[in-house]
Amino acid sequence: MEVAEESLSQLLANYGLDSPLAAAGAIVVAGGLAHLALGLLLRRLHRVAVHSSNRWDDVFITALERPLRVVLWVVVLMLLMTVFPVTEAVQGTLLLAYDTALVLLLVWFLHRLISGAEEELLDPARGHKASTDKAAVHSTAKLLRITLLIIGGLMALQSIGVSVSGLLAFGGIGGIAVGFAAKDLLANFFGGLGIYLDRPFSPGDWIRSPDRNIEGTVEDIGWRLTRIRTFDQRPLYVPNAVFTQIAVENPSRMFNRRIFETIGIRYQDAGKMAGIIEDVRSMLEKHPDIDLGRTLIVNFTAFGPSSLDFFVYTFTRTTVWVEFHQIKQDVLLQILEIIHAHGADVAFPTRTLHLEQVQPEALAAATGTQQ
Repeated sequence: MEVAEESLSQLLANYGLDSPLAAAGAIVVAGGLAHLALGLLLRRLHRVAVHSSNRWDDVFITALERPLRVVLWVVVLMLLMTVFPVTEAVQGTLLLAYDTALVLLLVWFLHRLISGAEEELLDPARGHKASTDKAAVHSTAKLLRITLLIIGGLMALQSIGVSVSGLLAFGGIGGIAVGFAAKDLLANFFGGLGIYLDRPFSPGDWIRSPDRNIEGTVEDIGWRLTRIRTFDQRPLYVPNAVFTQIAVENPSRMFNRRIFETIGIRYQDAGKMAGIIEDVRSMLEKHPDIDLGRTLIVNFTAFGPSSLDFFVYTFTRTTVWVEFHQIKQDVLLQILEIIHAHGADVAFPTRTLHLEQVQPEALAAATGTQQ
């Protein structure tokens, strides 16, 4: 610092600015000129960024603009302080203030950068590139801001001479006590963080768990609870820690819905089975709502107790529950028409009873009686 002061004093003396007021005026003028030059440079960079296909350079420049201007004037103020003679104690205080200001300006820049990235990810102008998971973007940005403020606060305390190591040690002891007292709260917090990062489901998804009696539509994902609206319209509040211990099924992200039905015809219609199967397969291949890119199977599968069974295995294009059942109904009705068109019919549980005619003499001999 002393070397920098001597160099600055020598530079000012070379231009005849020996008095403190003259030197201060020169520094202020130089700062103003640098401010104008910086403004021209930033405007030039903004114009280049606007015409660039990459939108992130504009986010970076916008975040950097104001903190960089303030950094310039912080440097100017520091130079002004070196012009006037001060004591070592005041000089030390100014150095601490200078370091702290630079730390805070760095935190400000990173905070603006996080906010700009959040706005960019959620900007509708991005079209198909816009993020569809707004909750995850907002939550991640909030987490980054909290982390930034904690780290920035520790750096600022370190710059003003506070022992951060002692503070962290005290915080570690206190953290253990708080952890025991609020372990469930922390478990739910990290469970919510896991949901935001892994994104097994989002608000609006229909989810269910084979491990727990949980099924419904996700309405909100908080840091402690997830609110689910069950199909009987009751709100279900599930602690986020539960989702770290159970399997969750998300039917909302299915690509197709499956039709899997076993149909039986009568034994007396056995000769018509091959034609029925062929016609059913042809009908499914021509059906506009059946996805032919998925598995399609129609085969004779079993000799049932009272029917000859064939099964239909196929997938619809839609995943909407109501539309799926309409398509399934149409498919089943067409299968029934095909069976009837072949002169066959769907079997139902039957039992055949065979009666044997026995002569009276044989019956008497069998029972040991005489007429």
